[in-house]
Amino acid sequence: MTFRDKAFINGQFVAAQSGETFDSINPATGEVLAQVASCDAADVDRAVAAARTAFDAGHWSRSDPGHRKSVLLKLADLIRDNLAEFALLDSLDMGKLVQDAVTVDAPGSAHFFQWYAEAIDKIYDEVAPTGPGDLALVRRVPLGVVGAVTPWNFPLDMATWKAAAALAAGNSVVLKPAEQSPLSALRLAELAMEAGLPEGVFNVVPGMGATAGRALGLHNDVDCLAFTGSTAVGKMFMQYSGQSNLKPVWPETGGKSPNLIFADCADLDRAADMAAFGIFFNQGQVCSANSRLYVERAIHAEFVERMIARAEATPPGDPLDPASKLGAIVDEKQTRSIEAAIAAGRNSANLVAGGNRVTLNGKGCFIEPTIFDDVRHDDALARDEIFGPVLSIIPFDTEAEAVAMANDSIYGLAASVWTDNLSRAHRVSEAIHAGTVSVNTVDALSAQTPFGGMKQSGFGRDLSLHSFDKYTALKTTWIKYQA
Repeated sequence: MTFRDKAFINGQFVAAQSGETFDSINPATGEVLAQVASCDAADVDRAVAAARTAFDAGHWSRSDPGHRKSVLLKLADLIRDNLAEFALLDSLDMGKLVQDAVTVDAPGSAHFFQWYAEAIDKIYDEVAPTGPGDLALVRRVPLGVVGAVTPWNFPLDMATWKAAAALAAGNSVVLKPAEQSPLSALRLAELAMEAGLPEGVFNVVPGMGATAGRALGLHNDVDCLAFTGSTAVGKMFMQYSGQSNLKPVWPETGGKSPNLIFADCADLDRAADMAAFGIFFNQGQVCSANSRLYVERAIHAEFVERMIARAEATPPGDPLDPASKLGAIVDEKQTRSIEAAIAAGRNSANLVAGGNRVTLNGKGCFIEPTIFDDVRHDDALARDEIFGPVLSIIPFDTEAEAVAMANDSIYGLAASVWTDNLSRAHRVSEAIHAGTVSVNTVDALSAQTPFGGMKQSGFGRDLSLHSFDKYTALKTTWIKYQA
């Protein structure tokens, strides 16, 4: 494979002005994949200038909707044509299962580009009600230069969630991918040019958060910034906006999502399967991972046994082996953070499955699927976002108690409810403070529905037509005429 290891600015791969690089490391083996350009403020300035020039030129921002649609549809097709390459890039770069990348992540990226492409010529402007002699037109217009800072857990998908909507609206984009996983974003930029995107419309500046990310957040010529990542860093971007040009910032941040299993759930095996998926998929490195499992006491013991069996059937394996059930943790730092949370949990809760770091052939960042039972609701296991394959199980006695515990969190990204009682499904879903509540499934999402949270999970929304709200401004043109 060929790894693109330079920044992509104004339609070309270029080295960082400083000449600095950082290592992109395969967490499953510890091997260096590539030495990637480490961009800083000077490179961000170049990328933003290119994006502004392209926007002002209008070859994309003022092009007709049909043209933008055709280019983004071509990009969707190019992603499909290179599906295996994208899957390998993300698997090698951050340790996810190649099987998941090739069946979920990469096809999803193509789908979202296609979906937004097809929406471009179906978004209508408005005519406001006025009296005779007045015509008030309300139009959605692109903002200009959109900065996007994306996380490492779904490198291609998160780049797509931001870029597809922003580009469809006519903006130019400067993307800063996570330093742990820059490779697929750089390949995406190359294919965007091949699809017909004009030079400067889509730029990628790999680098550290403290340099490239901060520079993008503070830049006075960035009109909007979309961010997915930790709550702490999301707050920093909000501060950067106040310190610069008051650009709107759209944070989609952390989560500690609850999963409520009621005794009237008719299919406990299905509930257990999905509960395991909700915490072990992508090694638990999912902002909306269902990491708090609340089980009604009448079925608590048997449900715990079901969960233990599923954890034991999901051992870590080589991410490139299609038969593997669990991949690698993204890097050594994150692995140690998960280990520390597990070590603390051993002293406060009942460890019933996993709990160990393992290696393959003496290498790699792998953590066993880990389950703690009888977790206190005030325990760090139930409060803090661990971002790993660590599940906390808490029994409850009443519906009111379960809802109260589910809502007792600084986060409000997602939640799941398992019940065959229709009234309870509606009642509990309405009572839980979360951006998405999935009933009798976990982590439901689609291109048609908005994804985002409440409270300290942020207020940004990706996906659906609502995401156009982030990347456009409402512009009124008022015309007086002789009636």
